[in-house]
Amino acid sequence: MHSPVLVVSDLSVVRAGRLAVENVSFELASKSETAVVGPNGAGKSTLIAALLGLLPRSAGDVQILGRHLAPNGYLPGSIRSQIAYVPQSLSLQGRFPLTVAEFVGFGFDSPGPRWPWHDLRRRLQAVETALERTGCNDLQHRLLSELSGGQLKRVMLSFCVVRPRQLLVLDEAQAGLDVPSNERFQQLLLELRREEGWTVLHVSHDLDMVRRSSDQVLGLNRRLCCSGTPDNTLTPERLSELYGPNVVPYRHHCHG
Repeated sequence: MHSPVLVVSDLSVVRAGRLAVENVSFELASKSETAVVGPNGAGKSTLIAALLGLLPRSAGDVQILGRHLAPNGYLPGSIRSQIAYVPQSLSLQGRFPLTVAEFVGFGFDSPGPRWPWHDLRRRLQAVETALERTGCNDLQHRLLSELSGGQLKRVMLSFCVVRPRQLLVLDEAQAGLDVPSNERFQQLLLELRREEGWTVLHVSHDLDMVRRSSDQVLGLNRRLCCSGTPDNTLTPERLSELYGPNVVPYRHHCHG
C-alpha cells in the first residue's frame, strides 16, 4: 500500500489580518485526482499557496512525500523537484526576453536523479515532447511576454510535464483555455495519472469536469465543509451549504 503523497493536518492560515483557512485536514492518495471547490474568497488559492510553502501557515502541519514542510516553506530539492505547480495567473512585466522553448527547458533542468542537465540531446527531446503533449509546438519560438493568458497556461503545463513528477498542483489552470485546449488538458491529466503515476490536486469552478474526473472533492469555505467522492459531495444539498442557496456554481467559457 502506497503512503499518501500529501498529508495536511489542522492547517490554518492568516492572510491580510483575517483567518483565511481554518483547521483544514485531508490526504491525497498516490495517483489520485482531488478537486478543491468553493465560492470566490473561500480560501482556495490561499490553501494551495500554504501547501507549497509560498505563504506562511499560522498552525498545522504539511507533509509532502513523507517530508514535513518547514515553517519557512523549505523542502529539500529532491522533494521540491517532484512537485509541479501552475498558478491561477502569471503576469510578465514588459518584454520578457525568454522564448517558450527556453522557459520549458528550465523545467527539465530542475534538480533530480532522472535527468542529467548536461545531456543536451535528451533535454531538447524532452522539451519537444512536452510542447507537443500540450499543443504548444507552434509557440516554441515566441516570447513569453507575447502570449495570451490561455497560451501561457498551456506553456506552464509544458514546463511541468517536461520531466517526471509525483505531484501536480493546479490553481484554476483551465481558466482561459478554449474548448479544444481544455479537452487536450483533461486528456493529458488522465495520461499523467494512468501512465506516469502522477497525483493531481486542483482548484476548479467547473463542477461538471470535477464530477467526471476527480476521485475526491474538498468543499472549502474557509473551513472544510465537506469531503469525499463527487457523488457524495456534489449533491444539491451540499452545494447549497457550500455556495449558499442563491448561488449557482459556474463553468469557465473563456478563450485564450
